[in-house]
Amino acid sequence: MTSAIRYDRGAIAFHWSMAALVVIVGVLGLLHDSWPKGTQSFWINIHALCGLALWVLLMARFWWRSTHSPPPLPAEAGALARALARPVHLLMYALLFVTPILGIVTFTWHGRVFDFGLFQVDFGVRKNRAIFHPTEDLHGYLAYTLFTIAGLHALAALWHQLVRRDRMLSRMWP
Repeated sequence: MTSAIRYDRGAIAFHWSMAALVVIVGVLGLLHDSWPKGTQSFWINIHALCGLALWVLLMARFWWRSTHSPPPLPAEAGALARALARPVHLLMYALLFVTPILGIVTFTWHGRVFDFGLFQVDFGVRKNRAIFHPTEDLHGYLAYTLFTIAGLHALAALWHQLVRRDRMLSRMWP
């Protein structure tokens, strides 16, 4: 496989950093109800900060992508991969964009304060269940959708690597 069909180092770093953050944010989100009441605020804050970091990283990735074109799909990619690659990636990007925003709205309207350790950001918003309850539900549904799409994306990469053996995964592998 030639380097011309591989993603560049920046794209690879963004991809795997975001993948790791999605896993971390997802695990923290799934554990919401399992935390002891005494530490729940701390872990919800960590979840929110990681979600915020994911969103900021996505904005940086959008900038990077605007200045660095991805390599074309190889000829052996197959018709299904060609048909699904763009819409699946656009859906993942849309979910990565919207889900953290809804999480931040939920966090803020829950009356919470972002604690960055050295400083805090308090928007002075009082808890309002009429706002945070529906946004919290929608945030959760979109997060589950994101995890499903990302999981299918990972399975497709493994399918290409282990079954088709077309080395598609090596394009994004560090």
